[in-house]
Amino acid sequence: MRFPLALTVKIARHIVKHKLRRTPRFALVLQLEPLHTCNLTCTGCGRIREYSTSLKDMMSLEDCLGSAQECDAPMVSICGGEPLIYPKIEELTAGLLAQRRIVYICTNGVFMRKKMRDYLAAIYTPSQEATLSRLLSEKLITDKEAETIRQGKSEGRPVIRPTKWMYWNVHVDGLEYTHDLIVEREGVFKECVEAIKMAKILGYQVATNTTVYRETDVKEIEQMFQFFSSMNVDGHTISPGYDYDAAKKDMVKRLGRKPEDFFLTRAMTREKFARIQEWGEKFTIFGTPVYQEFLAGKRDLTCTAWAIPTRNIRGWKAPCYLITDGHYPRYQEMLDQVNWNKYGVVDGVARDSRCENCMVHCGYDPSGALGTNYKAGDNWKNFRYNFWPRPAPSVEGAKVVAFNGASVGKGHLAEAKAAVNNGLKGAKSAFQNNGHDEPANGNGGGCGSGDTSQRDDLLAKIRNGK
Repeated sequence: MRFPLALTVKIARHIVKHKLRRTPRFALVLQLEPLHTCNLTCTGCGRIREYSTSLKDMMSLEDCLGSAQECDAPMVSICGGEPLIYPKIEELTAGLLAQRRIVYICTNGVFMRKKMRDYLAAIYTPSQEATLSRLLSEKLITDKEAETIRQGKSEGRPVIRPTKWMYWNVHVDGLEYTHDLIVEREGVFKECVEAIKMAKILGYQVATNTTVYRETDVKEIEQMFQFFSSMNVDGHTISPGYDYDAAKKDMVKRLGRKPEDFFLTRAMTREKFARIQEWGEKFTIFGTPVYQEFLAGKRDLTCTAWAIPTRNIRGWKAPCYLITDGHYPRYQEMLDQVNWNKYGVVDGVARDSRCENCMVHCGYDPSGALGTNYKAGDNWKNFRYNFWPRPAPSVEGAKVVAFNGASVGKGHLAEAKAAVNNGLKGAKSAFQNNGHDEPANGNGGGCGSGDTSQRDDLLAKIRNGK
């Protein structure tokens, strides 16, 4: 099966229960944002700008757990911001699991290994030495970290343990060059890979989540699926990059780029996702085949954003994860007061101009599961897709040249570093094109980069002639 049986049954029962009750709208997945603080400045993410005045604010643990109970979604996706920065992420994860919810921790991967070292310290006995030896041999932990693990953990706080009810959901938008460029920091892709390797050794479930943009090379996305499939990653989510207001403002003000040069139109999405159904047969892509047909332009769906509500520091965000027309103190109040008929695209016509290019998973993936725009055979498609055997690990994945950026000296900061080391020679070429140069794989373009601390430091050195 693509998704563990117990998890599939839990979601199916939830849907059937509400269908029998004729509940007009109900939640399938809660997108919980306990904070908006992040250690990266990913191109295309508008969260830092949209919530710039409250980046230091956090939801209390009680509010987080209460929100999950309030909407009663069977699955909770803990996002943000970077959720592993949340001081009580361990207590939050444990609390949601105690509520018998499926938990996705949507992370950029940078702090994953630390959390897993905490877990190892909490369970350490001499019988764990074989595992430590393997982690050491694969350079996933250091000798010093191994010694810290052996000392154990006695502070009494919970740790994030492997369980079939929890997934690490790691953000990866391509192979090394592309991903580091999009997250605006070199070395992040390598850290993600090492964290995923460690997680699989320790028995965690791991998924990846990917956003496709205008400059994304779909051949590279397939190579990325092959690479992670060969590592026995448990599944993938993928969605088109959409020009929602906060992201557009960030693109213009922070990066000085035109949003239309970066985000996808609806027609572009269909072109980029033309082979999504083929990928769904070859790789463990989460979501429904009905949504895949929609992405490929083979059918229309009606937006069901209410099925994946967002709760953050300001309340229940409406009407969806990406468009903000208001925040509500209570989930039911949001359901009752929002005029849902004002949003989405119906029969090719956008009810709201902001929805025109949106085909993202948080609006349309639940539509496939809920039977919106039902066609004969849809239920069988969904059943077959989820209950048939999971695709075998890719044999081609081991051949993929995934480390094509910073690891081989060809990252997006390579020319700047060379300029620093060679006394300013060639300095301008690294920055003359809005901060992005040609990728090492020769595909052209790239996804742009912001004013990160790495780049600021290099520019300062160049200016000072160091």
